[in-house]
Amino acid sequence: MRSKWKGSQELREKLAASGNEEINEDREPILEGFAPDYDLKLFREAQALAAIKIEEELSDIPTDRGTRYVVMGKYMMEVWYQSPYPGDAARVPRLFVCEFCLNHHKSATGAQRHKAKCVWRHPPGDEVYRKDNLSVWQVDGRKHKQYCQQLCLLAKFFLDHKTLYYDVEPFLFYVMTSADHEGCHVVGYFSKEKNSFLNYNVSCILTLPPYQRKGFGRLLIDFSYLLTKEEGKVGSPETPLSDLGLISYRSYWKEALLKRLCSAPGPTLCIRDLSKDLAIASSDIVSTLQERGLMKYWKGKHIVLKKQDVLEEASRRAARARCVDPACLRWWGGGSLAPTR
Repeated sequence: MRSKWKGSQELREKLAASGNEEINEDREPILEGFAPDYDLKLFREAQALAAIKIEEELSDIPTDRGTRYVVMGKYMMEVWYQSPYPGDAARVPRLFVCEFCLNHHKSATGAQRHKAKCVWRHPPGDEVYRKDNLSVWQVDGRKHKQYCQQLCLLAKFFLDHKTLYYDVEPFLFYVMTSADHEGCHVVGYFSKEKNSFLNYNVSCILTLPPYQRKGFGRLLIDFSYLLTKEEGKVGSPETPLSDLGLISYRSYWKEALLKRLCSAPGPTLCIRDLSKDLAIASSDIVSTLQERGLMKYWKGKHIVLKKQDVLEEASRRAARARCVDPACLRWWGGGSLAPTR
């Protein structure tokens, strides 16, 4: 009986001599007649096994550059940027994130097993604000390091400029949640340095995509300035802001300023007084007034113009805007909780 190697050698010699001119409809050489049926059978079996193995290997390779979707509770959000999750988690097409503890999983099965065991129903830290079903939680980056790191990694999917992932200890995180019978679902958050020499009252701010264009971004900004007022300071967000963040801040500054101008008594107005009343930095006030055409330089002085049509529009928008209620705040300057009565 001929050896398998000898039969294969003869097959290769016959194929080379023929020039592979005959091709079937599957674009394979017609091998019948070039080798014994036994050798052809072995070849077909090996070919089938190799095809299955190659298909399995290819199925494990992501078809894109990384994660395309992050699944969090009932929402599947398409990511805008890539986030440096550790290990293989950064390469799976869909990443599953627990909406309460923010731990991540590479598969739906792993996420379901975690959900059955997870006892978290709200962020860690202290609840410093509550009105109706909306709450804000103050989370210390030093005390709850892992949660804050997971929050930063999640935020990187939607912020192009964010570079902070692991050095969270110098920061406080204020996480806004919406409560229902299941627990407190994360709406968005902002972080701020515990000690900022440049008076930044926000380092990073994000509203998750399912809650955008619903007024929650404005609420986060309003809450950050409420804390700044409680500290007796004026503040400004750390730059650079994301595109959406810049739009949100400009809208907030405009509405806050025009609302204040509507109620301003007398013919004169001081930028310093405006800054103190609103806790908004003077530079942000001036840039906003200039952008809206409400300030000009006349006879050596900067004059704020009260345009009636602009102020009336501002009054209507301010009446519809969502604002935080200072009476619902349980927080003192320095990050401590106000005593309960």
